[in-house]
Amino acid sequence: MKDKKNFNNFLLLWATQTLSRLGSSLTPFALILWAYGETGSALSTALLTVSSYVPYILLSLPVGTLTDRMNKKRLMLLSDTAAALCTFTILLIWLSGNLELWHIYLVNCITGTAQAFQQPASEVAITLVTPEDKYQKAGSLNALAYSVINMASPLIATALYSAGGLSLVIAADLLTFTVAFLSLLLFVRIPEPGSIKGKDSHILMDLKEALGFFRINAGILQVILFLAAINFIASIYNAALPAMILSLEDESVLAAVQSAAGIAMIAGSAIATMMPSPKSRVRVIISSLFIAMSTENFMLAFFKSPVMWCIGAFLGWLFIPVMNTNLDALMRSQIPPLMQGRVYSARNMLQFFTIPLGYLAGGFLVDSVFEPFMAGSSSIILRNLFGTGKGSGSAFLFSVIGVMGVLTCVIFSRLKAMRQLER
Repeated sequence: MKDKKNFNNFLLLWATQTLSRLGSSLTPFALILWAYGETGSALSTALLTVSSYVPYILLSLPVGTLTDRMNKKRLMLLSDTAAALCTFTILLIWLSGNLELWHIYLVNCITGTAQAFQQPASEVAITLVTPEDKYQKAGSLNALAYSVINMASPLIATALYSAGGLSLVIAADLLTFTVAFLSLLLFVRIPEPGSIKGKDSHILMDLKEALGFFRINAGILQVILFLAAINFIASIYNAALPAMILSLEDESVLAAVQSAAGIAMIAGSAIATMMPSPKSRVRVIISSLFIAMSTENFMLAFFKSPVMWCIGAFLGWLFIPVMNTNLDALMRSQIPPLMQGRVYSARNMLQFFTIPLGYLAGGFLVDSVFEPFMAGSSSIILRNLFGTGKGSGSAFLFSVIGVMGVLTCVIFSRLKAMRQLER
């Protein structure tokens, strides 16, 4: 049967959801600037992410089964609305002059719950509106969107925060939400794949089937566990980066480093778009992450120049879109569409549960281990390598996670089922 999916429908969904995600990324960045300015603690800023990820992970499995049963468009509209209401709540508390960290943690928990519904619904919607021969192109466009957001959001958020505080940042967030919501409601058509089960089906059976998919497909499971390990290391990096840079420089330098990563990802997206389908997507995924782990972490550790930090960010993030594009195509081709809601949610639980653990570990290690250790260290070698004063402990930590990342890539590259997945 000829595929009647219209790629223009995907492009409309992609463009408007990208705009919405750009707006949604402004508020978390501005809240990090506000929280670190209030507390000076890496752990307090790390908890901003932890509070949104914990409900997302806990709900991933049951929500995935519901996603396969429910209307994807309606689910996206409802979850996006819930997240926008949470953002609006933060704005009202900020305007009252009573904003505290616990307010943000609580609202982030609710936002994470909404995201648990939105993310798998969005993943399945993309599959439903994309012709199969366009999967790699769709993946490269998604990588491009992610790259643009990573480049632009720190600069835009910093500029808006400096000009008008949190209120101006949140106003921009809500404006982009409105555009994307109306576009999805009125113009985007998302077909439904039909009933996935008979009358005797229930959620527990769906959960068992999703987990059973990974038992049968050991190679896919190993890829997910590999990414879970990388996510743990990357989350330590994400927790330590604002603490190190903001203790040595101002927020404009942090924005510049993160924007350098975004520029690299735009270049990487161009590479991903132009490259042909590789013989082994798994090999491309591992190689891309090996380059990422072996460059930026060590440049952050051993250099004290913002220019070198930006170069490190560029090198570290250049091939991430290539990795994401091949991972996206690999998953969409290996997982049947009628199971994608359940399997993607199970994947999200396994792949992302390490993120809050990494943020907690990163915040704790910076505040309570590496910074105090370097403050009390008399080692000339360590002082020459990582400097002195606040920020030197974070630099030391970056060298450790660089080694961890390289070893992780080497170890998983030797796993047989993952290497032979595409055979």
